Amino acid sequence: MAEHEHEHVRVAVVGSGFGGLGAAVRLRREGITDFVVLERADSVGGTWRDNSYPGCACDVPSHLYSFSFAPNPDWPRTFSGQEHIRAYLERVTDVFRLRPHLRFNSEVKKMTWDGQELRWEIETSSGRLTADFVVSATGPLSDPKVPDIPGLDTFPGKVFHSARWDHDYDLRGKRVAMVGTGASAIQIVPAIQPDVAKLVLFQRTPPWVMPRIDRAISGAERRLHRAVPLTTQLRRGLLWGIRELQVQAFTKHPGELGLVEQLAKRNMARVIKDPALRAKLTPDYRIGCKRILLSSDYYPALARPNVDVVASGLSQIDGSKVIASDGTETEVDAIVFGTGFHVTDMPIAERVVGADGRTLAETWKDGMEALRGASAAGFPNWMTIIGPNTGLGNSSMILMIESQLNYMADFVRQLDVLGGRVALDARPSAVHAWNRRVQERMKRTVWNTGGCTSWYLDAAGRNTTIWPGTTGEFRRATRRVDLAEYAVLRPGTEVSTDEQGTVEAAV
Repeated sequence: MAEHEHEHVRVAVVGSGFGGLGAAVRLRREGITDFVVLERADSVGGTWRDNSYPGCACDVPSHLYSFSFAPNPDWPRTFSGQEHIRAYLERVTDVFRLRPHLRFNSEVKKMTWDGQELRWEIETSSGRLTADFVVSATGPLSDPKVPDIPGLDTFPGKVFHSARWDHDYDLRGKRVAMVGTGASAIQIVPAIQPDVAKLVLFQRTPPWVMPRIDRAISGAERRLHRAVPLTTQLRRGLLWGIRELQVQAFTKHPGELGLVEQLAKRNMARVIKDPALRAKLTPDYRIGCKRILLSSDYYPALARPNVDVVASGLSQIDGSKVIASDGTETEVDAIVFGTGFHVTDMPIAERVVGADGRTLAETWKDGMEALRGASAAGFPNWMTIIGPNTGLGNSSMILMIESQLNYMADFVRQLDVLGGRVALDARPSAVHAWNRRVQERMKRTVWNTGGCTSWYLDAAGRNTTIWPGTTGEFRRATRRVDLAEYAVLRPGTEVSTDEQGTVEAAV
């Protein structure tokens, strides 16, 4: 990137997963071509590039887990696998001619706001550049979280996280410890169980699991979708509508989920005949409090004779022995961590320095919050895709991403309307007001009342991850940028925050 050493662009997008590629497409559609997409890896795909573990697939139907502006009539299954989703993102990159904008192997090391020039100074692993506007699309599932287990550094065998799968290591005939029972683990377990000599599953909290009604999409269906594109839209609309109708139970009436719990228990009882194992696998919290997992082969795999379920977390490692919190010990050759990601403590936040010289991580030390899930106070012309409280517990994140892209597009339009060198900085009062409304609605949701501790909650127990409403509501809330919620900055403007948390600009 020597030729880009002193490059200045109008927009810098960070990340090339669904959020980053979607932002790039939207910018082009808005007539903006002066932008780059900074990607730390050597190809696009985000979490669907990084997660290539055995059995990796999406738990949202494919026709809903794709861009509305880039429908794919050729999804091979109702729930497609990782390789098909990654191939889809490569096609989107080509169809919308995004490759000239991509900067691979360009990990963002630091982003600093220059209040005099009203631009962001960006240091990457391949050079420096400046940008008027930054769209951070690093995503919440990008940096794996590995617990600090005493003795882990002395383990003589193989260790890796599900998002950094070592395909050169052969698990066949090995004794394997699987740590965690989240969405990745329930796909990995049935995929590797037939090949390993022994599989020990460390389960701190059992998940609620429902059958995954997956099937191959027939050639006739695919031909119909290609010939009559409206049928793809109708299919997507039906899938969306069903999930919108389910939201009320999660957000307002968690008590209604008892029937779904009974269905889940029956699903388990059909396969798990051993009462002791069934007791281990039965959650003691309301269904939906953690993400409901979909699998039709997880329980059958756990019932196999070469699988042991340890109803306790991994507490320490002594040589090749893994020891659970309840004292259970077993020798293994490999440890696979399915322990999730840094979701409520986004690593990118450590690298973003705002108008007052503080990092975003420092600003968010008491919990993440952003205006309409996008703008943080003190970080002008900086926006995050899949920001605080934009996650979903029961539907497709692509719906939320597209809503945030609408907001991003209007943000850029507002800058154009204002004209000249200008920046918009979210007012603290607006950020706090938005966050108060979100947290007030959160109080009665199943994610807060269901009796579980999930990855949706931050260290203080506050849900900074999930959107407590429908995707339709969020779309309406992010259709336009309200300039009253922002301070307008011009060159020579100093920004100060008064005691009420409102921003005052003085020349």
